[in-house]
Amino acid sequence: MTGQKPYYITTPIYYVNGSPHFAHAYTTVACDVLARFMRLDGRKVMFLTGTDEHGQKVEQSARAAGISPQEFCDRVSAEFREMTALMNCSNDDFIRTTEPRHIKSVQALWEELVKRDEIYLGKFAGWYSVRDEAFYEEGELIDGKAPTGAPVEWVEEENYFFRLSRWQDRLLEFYERNPDAVGPRSRRNEVISFVKGGLRDLSVSRTSFKWGIPVPGNPNHVIYVWVDALTNYITALGYPDTKSEGYSTFWPASLHMVGKDILRFHTVYWPAFLMAAGLEPPERVYAHGWWTVEGEKMSKSLGNFIPPKELVDAYGLDAIRYFMMRELPFGNDGDLSRRAIIGRINSDLANGIGNLAQRVLTLVNKNCEGRVPVAGSLTDADEALLSAVRGLIGTVRADFEEQALHRALEHIWEVVAAADRYIDEMAPWALRKTDAVRMATVLHVLAETIRHLAILLQPFIPGSADKLLGQLAIPEGSRDFIALTGAPLQAGTVLPKPEGVFPRYVEKE
Repeated sequence: MTGQKPYYITTPIYYVNGSPHFAHAYTTVACDVLARFMRLDGRKVMFLTGTDEHGQKVEQSARAAGISPQEFCDRVSAEFREMTALMNCSNDDFIRTTEPRHIKSVQALWEELVKRDEIYLGKFAGWYSVRDEAFYEEGELIDGKAPTGAPVEWVEEENYFFRLSRWQDRLLEFYERNPDAVGPRSRRNEVISFVKGGLRDLSVSRTSFKWGIPVPGNPNHVIYVWVDALTNYITALGYPDTKSEGYSTFWPASLHMVGKDILRFHTVYWPAFLMAAGLEPPERVYAHGWWTVEGEKMSKSLGNFIPPKELVDAYGLDAIRYFMMRELPFGNDGDLSRRAIIGRINSDLANGIGNLAQRVLTLVNKNCEGRVPVAGSLTDADEALLSAVRGLIGTVRADFEEQALHRALEHIWEVVAAADRYIDEMAPWALRKTDAVRMATVLHVLAETIRHLAILLQPFIPGSADKLLGQLAIPEGSRDFIALTGAPLQAGTVLPKPEGVFPRYVEKE
């Protein structure tokens, strides 16, 4: 679908207080899948990720490590960059909040808000959690702790405040006008309920630590993490130059992907900051769920954060990418277990698409001189399978519009199962002896089905899909979604000797 508007997708920027783990990789891979899909669908794409590097926690962690905050940030940010490469993510930019371009952008946004009388100096007193970088009302505390279980301390200090209370009605109007601005639906209801409960002005500066962006004209204050961190999404497009190519092409963002724990900041504070500065809010914010590990929530105290490299080394990159996107309904919570990973590898990849491709390509290699076979007249069964696989792009496109990545894979695997049934019913190995023309037609239909499946699987499992397309001798320039409606496989094309793409995972003794 060419001629569509550009697509800007972002991960949250990851806090450098610790090394990357599975949940960080999950969010980044989900965004990568969406970005790759939109590029294949003919859209101009900007995909941003990066690291959030200011705040009290970073200052404390650097002190504990005996190094400067900047050295600490450089070290951990590099780990996130490495994770992004490890997971084969195709981000167009990697932003760091300690970069000069970002400092300039945040201070410009601050000055714009001051100019519009949206920020004022006042006094703050309240319960503050260093771990959550958040303030809590007395009524929100549970047994003297934050709702997250984090310890809180009473803080009194001079702060700048953003006039959030002014924006309650305008935010509710925004959600009303834009029913898809928050997803999934359950999260939208949660956000609207929070805003209807009443908004108080928001503290947006700190004097209790120094590791942050100085407030213009008052360097005793640093700009608080949520104004600082959220602004990254427009920094990367060239803000404060709103006429820059990046900003004018890609803003407002098509999708901010976030974890559900930071939903409020992205759907209440961020659109309020932007509208208050005369800028458009993002089109959509989608909050995905959390992962547990073998039934227990990931936490530092339990020590069950799993480094992505450990999983990739054990099971393979594309197997882990596939598992992440297929195992749970996207937006829900789910459990990460070895048994579940191995189950997906063996049942879906090895026995599913892998077995189908290996059977078909081996039969073509043996019985058709290793060339794409000639298709004769098609039967109803042939037409039914081809119709199913050709209809996938429309179905999957609709799934992607809703970020229903698991459902897209379910729809693709329904066709894998249909192709398995077809090959068993047609038995091309038996036709070889009785009707070679019919055998060639059946194998052509199956090879064409695999071509469609491999093209559609590129966003999820790019390396493996690339190998499958290579085994069908599909040129690099014929692998986008336009090729799905173009000419089918060219009969007589020489194919390389087939090799298995998805081996079964066998537990070591």
